[in-house]
Amino acid sequence: MIKVEQVSKQLDGKQIVDKVSFQVAQGEVVGLLGPNGAGKTTMIRLMNGVITPNQGSITIDGLNAAVSGNEIRQLSGVVTESAGLYPDMSARENLAFFAQLYGIKSAKERIEILLEQFQLAEHGNKQVGDFSTGMKKRLAIAKALLHKPKLLFLDEPTNGLDPDGIRDMIGYLQQLNREQGTTIIICSHVLYQLEDICTSFLFLERGRIIEKGTLNELEQRYSGTVILQVETGVHASAPELPVAYQARTSGHGQLEFTLPDKRAIPDLLRLLLQFSWVYTVRIANRNLESIYFEVRRRYHEL
Repeated sequence: MIKVEQVSKQLDGKQIVDKVSFQVAQGEVVGLLGPNGAGKTTMIRLMNGVITPNQGSITIDGLNAAVSGNEIRQLSGVVTESAGLYPDMSARENLAFFAQLYGIKSAKERIEILLEQFQLAEHGNKQVGDFSTGMKKRLAIAKALLHKPKLLFLDEPTNGLDPDGIRDMIGYLQQLNREQGTTIIICSHVLYQLEDICTSFLFLERGRIIEKGTLNELEQRYSGTVILQVETGVHASAPELPVAYQARTSGHGQLEFTLPDKRAIPDLLRLLLQFSWVYTVRIANRNLESIYFEVRRRYHEL
């Protein structure tokens, strides 16, 4: 679906994207990660054909992004942080306006389906300027899906949402990918939200791809030791605990251990259960956020 080869982009004399290469298959959900200024938004604009690279090539579903921007935007949807909606128009008027731009036939039926799907039907005639942040985000997704795109670009889609709104947004995207096979590229700073939805990740730093892979692949490369948090009745100073486990208290009734790898976990738990109860067990350093900071730390040490 997406093929990026040695792409570079300069803006106002500054290198924003530098020799970036990656591929995304149809139906993948890819997290594009990196700090502010890493080039994530510029990369989306390049893939969507809004701007052209100074070097390299981008192919989207067989189309050259440098010369076929209009065709690419016909098969893709974009949700930006600003939502791109007209506040003085109602939700229905906004969708009707963009449906006309896309040249959608039977637009009225499509609009009603989307308003219902995103729980906005009863608010369809209200001005968007009076919407909550969550409602605007849902309407922005509906706008991006008007023409049933094969590809969706999302730039901080959960910014400003409350926990319920975040859960609903991730649920919408998972359903869209599962039922329609939509390829999705997501930029977000809230990394824990991406763990369950993304099939793989790209790490951008100073305009370069510094790492990529699935969560399992990244775990293998960057999570050597395991930090294990255990809710248990055993005390950190218990003589039965080997010194190698480096037991320490991390909260009331909770211990933290450092293990060489995941294979050491069963032995530790069997030992703990010989002397007391164990209620919960959690690997603390195997989440996306921990891996993200480790990737960046190693990059900056080079």
